Amino acid sequence: MTDAPLVLCADDDEDILSLVSLRLRRAGFEVATAADGDEAVTIARARRPVLAVLDVMMPKRTGYEVLAALRADETLREMKVILLSARVQEGDVARGMDAGADAYLAKPFKAQDLVSAVQELLAN
Repeated sequence: MTDAPLVLCADDDEDILSLVSLRLRRAGFEVATAADGDEAVTIARARRPVLAVLDVMMPKRTGYEVLAALRADETLREMKVILLSARVQEGDVARGMDAGADAYLAKPFKAQDLVSAVQELLAN
């Protein structure tokens, strides 16, 4: 068992999931991965991560729907959430923030920017 904070990463793109997982592990986090929104909710409820990195466009449940499920769950509603999306129009970002996201990163993103966002959210 590790004392490293657990971060949930959910994305249907295996390459992005691998990159994000690798970079977060190198930064000292334990990482749980999900390939779709349903799996993300299941893992979140079972493992209680401190933060979730969610792709907006995923099968079964979108990042917005996963975020809504987390915010509706009394034991998970304080979890920090970062949304990732190629949709970066002002309205898309506003929708994510209005839905309760703590941060919204545009794809493509620099892995170090994501790690920095995770570290910053967990420091506050």
